[in-house]
Amino acid sequence: MIDSNPPLLNHYGALLRNSAEPQKAKSSNGQDNTVVECELPLIDLNGLKSCNVSERLACTAAICKAASEWGFFQVINHGINPDLLRNMREEQMKLFRVPFEKKVTCGLLNNPYRWGTPSATSSNHFSWSEAFHIPLTMISEAACWGEFNTLREAINEFAAAMLEVSRLLAGILAENLGHPTDAVEKLCDASTCFLRLNHYPSCPKSKEEIFGLVPHTDSDFLTILYQDQVGGLQLMKDSKWVAVKPNPEALIVNIGDLFQAWSNDEYKSVEHKVVANDKVERYSIAYFLCPSYTTMISGCKEPSTYKNFTFGEYRHQIQEDVKKIGHKVGLSKFLRKDTYTTTMA
Repeated sequence: MIDSNPPLLNHYGALLRNSAEPQKAKSSNGQDNTVVECELPLIDLNGLKSCNVSERLACTAAICKAASEWGFFQVINHGINPDLLRNMREEQMKLFRVPFEKKVTCGLLNNPYRWGTPSATSSNHFSWSEAFHIPLTMISEAACWGEFNTLREAINEFAAAMLEVSRLLAGILAENLGHPTDAVEKLCDASTCFLRLNHYPSCPKSKEEIFGLVPHTDSDFLTILYQDQVGGLQLMKDSKWVAVKPNPEALIVNIGDLFQAWSNDEYKSVEHKVVANDKVERYSIAYFLCPSYTTMISGCKEPSTYKNFTFGEYRHQIQEDVKKIGHKVGLSKFLRKDTYTTTMA
């Protein structure tokens, strides 16, 4: 039988053999690992279309409150056709069922395929998953897709729908801070965004031993996640891990590092992870609202909490951190010294 899954167990086993003792999965910041299940703030986007002014205002207020207090929320009645979502999921599953050797060598889309964590030096930095990280600039290049042209067509339609939802939400969040609704839209072109197709094979190890995806924050403005009903996503809330209960009608939205920096910490980019499942596989698709690498990120008003930096500089710093310590440090390296001193006083 040809195996479509990557040799995750071999890689993980090598990390354990090179460690003094087996590692237990834990937060990169050492927080309490106690987990409770919750439902994220649930926002019905139909409220934005209401003829009642107070209902429209209540909907926008709920979005901004969730972005500030949780950094995560769910949206229903988002306008994306369920048939489009189902078709995208089917195409995603077909892609991941391709034999592993072919995924590694076929060169689809200039080799965006990743599995495990090549930079991991410890089992705490290892992710039991595989993914295709696809820059949306590649959609127009039909020759890159080969036999996966139906996937290209699905992504083209899916990405356009996700962009519309992300711009709607980014506009509301920007306007809440006193800026035009297109303030973030002007920074993030459709072609500079990314799509990440995720697959988490079932894991023979205990849930306490290994991550499906290691704890991290997202490096974009906004992420919109379409996931299946298996569950496994957890986020940090009040210094505790909270398990997100899947909702088949909802998309999950979370604030990225760039929005936190641009908003001067008004909106929160929250650490999150995926827990490996020992019985069933899990699929998800993440849409990342990103600027170009040359785009300057600065606070939306003065005094700014962070130094000005380009998205490219931020990505480079993340790569350097991963090389040196195995994980990203995030925005803390870009804090203005005077802000940091005041905060610590």
